[in-house]
Amino acid sequence: MKRDIWFECDGARLFALELGQGRPIVFLHGGLADHRAALFRVGRLAASHRLVVPDLRGSGRSVHAGALSWDRLADDVAALLGHLGIERAVIGGTSMGSAVALRFALRHSRRTQGLILMSPVYPGEDRGLSEAQVAAMRAMDEAGQRGVEGLRPLFERLPPPIRDVAIEMMLGFDAASLAATTRFLASNVQPIGTVRELASIEVPVMLVPGTDAEHPPEVADLYARHLRRPVFVDPASADLTERIARFCDGLALDSGG
Repeated sequence: MKRDIWFECDGARLFALELGQGRPIVFLHGGLADHRAALFRVGRLAASHRLVVPDLRGSGRSVHAGALSWDRLADDVAALLGHLGIERAVIGGTSMGSAVALRFALRHSRRTQGLILMSPVYPGEDRGLSEAQVAAMRAMDEAGQRGVEGLRPLFERLPPPIRDVAIEMMLGFDAASLAATTRFLASNVQPIGTVRELASIEVPVMLVPGTDAEHPPEVADLYARHLRRPVFVDPASADLTERIARFCDGLALDSGG
């Protein structure tokens, strides 16, 4: 099964793609991307689960040129679950998407069955971003404010399989939405004030550390020290999709589902 989903939330018409059947997993793409980037990473989960991959507000088909916030992005995910009639789901994401997933868990704990945080970015407002992270956010914003083609030099540096997907996505972006997204990222506002907030998350959290200066592995280490039930996974694992599937199935057993 493959189905386009359109739903309304807070004045915006938002898009998601639904694939497969079974226990629901919502997986959120990173910045300067759309649902196709999520499929590139975890699309094989649709063989055994109900996989929902939205375009975040201001990305892909979810056109939005206004202000963004982590709360608004998290509430969009809650609206998506409501639209689909899903009471609880595993919520995951990579990079910017992991921040939305984290904010969702803090705002909508009863709807969170588990979390998957891949390449997390943000250590908390009290710590701030590193110089490398701030520089990367600034570069993205400078590119985004030049319009869609402004991204091409950034994407052409990527390795071939990812580069091709990135450029294909880029060609479908709305320029005003792109500018709104990069402006938000360059504000360096974070989804948490301090990592101590993570102690309130009661469900298991799969952590897949980042491997570069923009996604420092130390962020995942920091999260693990404050989460109640962290599960570490090596980002180089050849069976990463299978590990995610087993993690999600284990959550269902843990909750008696």
